[in-house]
Amino acid sequence: MAIDYDHLMNFDIPEVRQSYGPAEVARYGLSVGIGQNPVDMKQLAYVGALADDRRAMPAMANILGHPGFWLGNPETGVDALKLVHGEQGMTIHHTLPAEGTVIAKTRVTGLVDKGEGRGALLYSEKQIREAATGLLLATCRGTTFLRGDGGFGGPDGPVKAPHQLPETKPDHLFDTPTRPEQALYYRWNADPNPLHLDPRIAVAAGFERPILHGLCSFGCAAHALLAVLCDYDADRFGSMDGRFTAFVYPGETLRTEIWADGSFRTRIVERDKIAIGNGIFKPRTAI
Repeated sequence: MAIDYDHLMNFDIPEVRQSYGPAEVARYGLSVGIGQNPVDMKQLAYVGALADDRRAMPAMANILGHPGFWLGNPETGVDALKLVHGEQGMTIHHTLPAEGTVIAKTRVTGLVDKGEGRGALLYSEKQIREAATGLLLATCRGTTFLRGDGGFGGPDGPVKAPHQLPETKPDHLFDTPTRPEQALYYRWNADPNPLHLDPRIAVAAGFERPILHGLCSFGCAAHALLAVLCDYDADRFGSMDGRFTAFVYPGETLRTEIWADGSFRTRIVERDKIAIGNGIFKPRTAI
């Protein structure tokens, strides 16, 4: 089944209503490396350890109201076995409450045909609103590379241009050592893809062992930006965007290199590979 441009652009992805509380907030924070310093009071606020100070980590927006693997629906026309998560971004419009109920709606915002044998790009957006008031809390953006779906007769643009990093040395470095079992924790953030859990599936896909979720690596980078550029103040966290460029094995160290202008990239220390490139962060006052 080939992609039908108009059908996929207007594909109805059901909205998701989700309630969350201290346990979900703490689990997310712990799963992206917050709390590794158990005496850092600023970190402890994001993992439910302080009775008088509880906050939600901004990047939790990426998992709230998750619509599931909707591209696996045969009605999309997508070859689901050949898709790759290419880019991720988010904008926090209002600080996420430490607990509450949200309604999220995901939609396709763009579709680019790169040509026969070259795949296609699918751009999507998820808006998260407070259920009681309709207040827009966050917008999450994603780019999915559909490796097996080029040549369906769609438009060849526009293609999102990557952010260019400065040529100078980064101004800050922030290391996040991931744990060997970190993917087993992160999967409870609504991402049970067996590629990250089952060694047999990972080996069949060409990996030595299960790999870390891309959104876990993204969350680790968001933790670095929250720490370095916001001093752990979620009210200052505005937006971040980055491009996935290499997979991560649980247990490897992620070093996020940050420039004063908000540019960033995340490097895998042990293999000297860039896991997230072309990153850009903007504080809340700049969006």
